[in-house]
Amino acid sequence: MIDTYIEKGFDAYSNWRKRLQSSIDAYGSWLKEQKFSDGQIDQRIETVVSTLNDDKLYVAFVAEFSRGKSELINALFFGDMGQRVVPSSAGRTTMCPTELYYDPDKEAMVQLLPIETRMQGTSVADYKENADEWENLFLQPDDPEQVHAALQQLTKVKLVTRDMAEKLDLPVSEDEAHEDGMHVLDDGSVEIPRWRHALVNYPHPLLEQGLVILDTPGLNALGSEPELTLNMLASAHAVLFVLAADAGVTRSDLTLWRDHINGGEKASNRGRLVVLNKVDVLWDELKNPHEVEREIQRQIQTTSKTLSVPAEQIFPISAQKGLLGKIRHDQKLLESSGVLKLESAIANLLIPEKREIVTNNVRHELNGVVKSTRAVNDQRVQNVSEHISELQKLNGKNIEVIEDMMQKVRSDKEHLEKNLQRFQATRSIFSQQTNKLYGYLSMKRVDRLIAETKKDMAISLTTAGLRNTMVKFFKEITEMMDSASKQTVEIQELMEGVYKKFQEEHGLANIKPRRFSISKYQREVKRLIGRHEHFIRGLSMVMTEQMVLGRRFYESAVSSVRRVFQRANRDSDDWLKTIMSPMETQVREHQVQLRRRLESIKRIHKASDTLEDRLAELEHVQDGIKQQRSEMEDLIRRVEEVLDENDNAEQLSEQTA
Repeated sequence: MIDTYIEKGFDAYSNWRKRLQSSIDAYGSWLKEQKFSDGQIDQRIETVVSTLNDDKLYVAFVAEFSRGKSELINALFFGDMGQRVVPSSAGRTTMCPTELYYDPDKEAMVQLLPIETRMQGTSVADYKENADEWENLFLQPDDPEQVHAALQQLTKVKLVTRDMAEKLDLPVSEDEAHEDGMHVLDDGSVEIPRWRHALVNYPHPLLEQGLVILDTPGLNALGSEPELTLNMLASAHAVLFVLAADAGVTRSDLTLWRDHINGGEKASNRGRLVVLNKVDVLWDELKNPHEVEREIQRQIQTTSKTLSVPAEQIFPISAQKGLLGKIRHDQKLLESSGVLKLESAIANLLIPEKREIVTNNVRHELNGVVKSTRAVNDQRVQNVSEHISELQKLNGKNIEVIEDMMQKVRSDKEHLEKNLQRFQATRSIFSQQTNKLYGYLSMKRVDRLIAETKKDMAISLTTAGLRNTMVKFFKEITEMMDSASKQTVEIQELMEGVYKKFQEEHGLANIKPRRFSISKYQREVKRLIGRHEHFIRGLSMVMTEQMVLGRRFYESAVSSVRRVFQRANRDSDDWLKTIMSPMETQVREHQVQLRRRLESIKRIHKASDTLEDRLAELEHVQDGIKQQRSEMEDLIRRVEEVLDENDNAEQLSEQTA
């Protein structure tokens, strides 16, 4: 078996993730053992673990029909199976968008969503949460022939009347030369895909490590399912745009690139690779190798200029020869196919990008944990040091001084308890503020706005009316987000005032409540608006097609907006539940220390303990707290070392000191 660059990259990433998981587990377990945990710390550790478990790497393959896209997927990922797995032949093959992934909690299967679901006005993302709507074909992973036969379902079509095709909002083309519509046959029927979407759960080694492959079947699928462009492609870590080397960039290829992949004139090409497939058709034995290479380079330069993509992001390959080389274990043929260079580029693009995302997310959450636990440790050190200093001053003092000191501790304890009582009144204000925030992020309010927009769209008779309706929808959604953003600032300022009061009056460590911002959700909505506007502007249509697109546009927008609001609700709720945790932890530590001080002085006052015995006991406690700090820093350093293995970022301890 020929090891590939992608497999090696995934193995390295997987091993790194396991080491990181192990070091974080050790840190989290130690925090619980040493009673450093609170609601916020537990939540952040849980978030870190979720980040590590959600290690999916999404690679999208986009091409018009007959560009060899399915063969490329076979060559890159399934060459070790000894035959083609994804259907690949001349003409149209994969007819519906397909996701290949692996979920160990589900049986190996192909799930197929009938094309008729397009009439229900429900997004594919919503259907993924309803297993009853899908037809299932179970796979036998040890039988390549059975797997291959089952996946032939992805090529299935059906004949319907033109009226039915239009009801399904599928573009229809009279000209077979055009690739951007369903073809009308001689008898007037229209050939359409049998399935709207397919999910393939398959235990391939790379899929088991988190790779998810999105296979999209051409311009008409992307045009009729805006969700693919606006959500799935937009979230992919890498997009491979496949062209035919002998044809170069055709009109439909260029439309596909500009409207669905590149994302606008100012879009970055980061995460985008262009593949010139079928380069073997240029291998002309009547030409010398230098002439062939010049022809290939000429195609690369032309493609680079047409798509405004750097030449180094364009890869001439022969997927068919690459697959054959892997099946036959022919290293020379595999190298000449160009597939290995593409694999290296994918690995160098995909793995570091995912690793960077994981590293940044882990650092962000652990920063808060480290700050909180160091603050608690500092508070413990300070409390014990103050107690030792207090008792040292008693040496040689009379009974009246001891009684005065005991009274002072009682007074401090009573003052803290009174402040805690006043804090309960603050909780009432806090509750009112949180209710306002929940109101701005209300899913009922979002759903009501969605229903109103749908009603307005149904009665709109012009494309301008449709656009205005959607502009109004996004305007109100944006205003809700803006109001929520202002409300989070008010809550933050309220809690910072409470924290500051307790710190000034009781000498607690200088900590602040965890910060939270709605801005990332505002940016998501803004990007969503921009992608939809670009999507609509990029298409030139007649009235009927515009009305159809408006409905698809609406369905995709609704699905995306609801998910943004769901995440905002979930994250806001987590923040509000834990915003007081650091202060409550410090107050609890302070209360414990006041009780210990009072008990120590009482025992000395009653002569049940000598001053020397009590000081020796406190010094032993102090040594234990210092040992805690040493163990804590060692565990933090272990996490840092794994995070920094290929990362030049500052160490976590420096960021959080």
